[in-house]
Amino acid sequence: MLVYVAVPGFYAEIERRRDGTLGGRPVLVGGDPRKRGTVQSATEDARRAGVVDGMPIVEALQRCPQARALRTDMKRYREVDAHLRARLRRESERLETAGLGAAYLDVAGRDEPADKIGIAVRQSIQDELGLPLRVGIAPLKFLAKLAAEVPEEDQVLWVRPADVRSFLDPLPVGRLPGVGPRTAARLAEIGVTSVSELVALGRDGVERELGNHGLAALEYARGRDVTTLRAAPHPRSLSQEATLSAGELDRGVLEERLAELSQGLESSLARERLAARRIVLKVRYVDEPQPQTRSCTLARAVVGASDLRDHAVDLLGRTQAGSRPIRGLGLALQSLVRARRDDRQLDLFGA
Repeated sequence: MLVYVAVPGFYAEIERRRDGTLGGRPVLVGGDPRKRGTVQSATEDARRAGVVDGMPIVEALQRCPQARALRTDMKRYREVDAHLRARLRRESERLETAGLGAAYLDVAGRDEPADKIGIAVRQSIQDELGLPLRVGIAPLKFLAKLAAEVPEEDQVLWVRPADVRSFLDPLPVGRLPGVGPRTAARLAEIGVTSVSELVALGRDGVERELGNHGLAALEYARGRDVTTLRAAPHPRSLSQEATLSAGELDRGVLEERLAELSQGLESSLARERLAARRIVLKVRYVDEPQPQTRSCTLARAVVGASDLRDHAVDLLGRTQAGSRPIRGLGLALQSLVRARRDDRQLDLFGA
């Protein structure tokens, strides 16, 4: 059984959480309205006022004049997404991300009923991250996603195998994957507006009206999905970067920045319950557009900021730091493995 979870209006909800004064106000996130910026994310109350993704910010504010429009902060959104994924992995190691703020979980084999798992996950995300969560449960990926889009914010919808037809049949055909506005309009011209009517049209009729690409939509309408969960047990790499306001020659300053990056990576490792066996230092010089890298593979996986910093400083010694001004530093951890109980600084990961 698959559980699909998604934070509605992910970027906008993060901004609402960051600024407590926005709690009762619609929020839009996107580009600069003075430069024809468009909506990338909106809270549910803004959507009820007619705001949709891709709409010019100026038009969105006309439809929802009480909304607050904010600029996109992708760095912040990725950080929150990392926290979200780490929390979801506590429920299932079989997790597939579906963009920022969304993921599929395979909960097959769990003792608890799937809907109770969904309710618990939704509550924990609300408690720990302060974000709302939509949850859908079904035997197939596309069905779980559709199920998450149906209920109110305080509900979890579980589509059991025996209920697939009763769930799908009344849905507008435009809800199916691959059925965009043009395809839906073409089907409406021949009187097909619901999933059940698309099924009744049959293979020959769908192929005649839509061509081969329509057959994929028909398979979804029949409750079939050949895609499977592509689970990744944990991130393949973790990284942190720092931009220096001016070219830096002082080794002491550079080492301080590496210490800050190492501290951030220690937190990331702790959140994911991982340790690193490979460290990569990226250096961007003022007079060279392409960064240079130095790396080392460790005999023993590390988790602590002090170890990470020491290795990073050693790598810095293999660069031209001190003789060529540096504009940017980056530190990446690779060859990630599950942290063992005998790793140093185990208290970072809890008992």
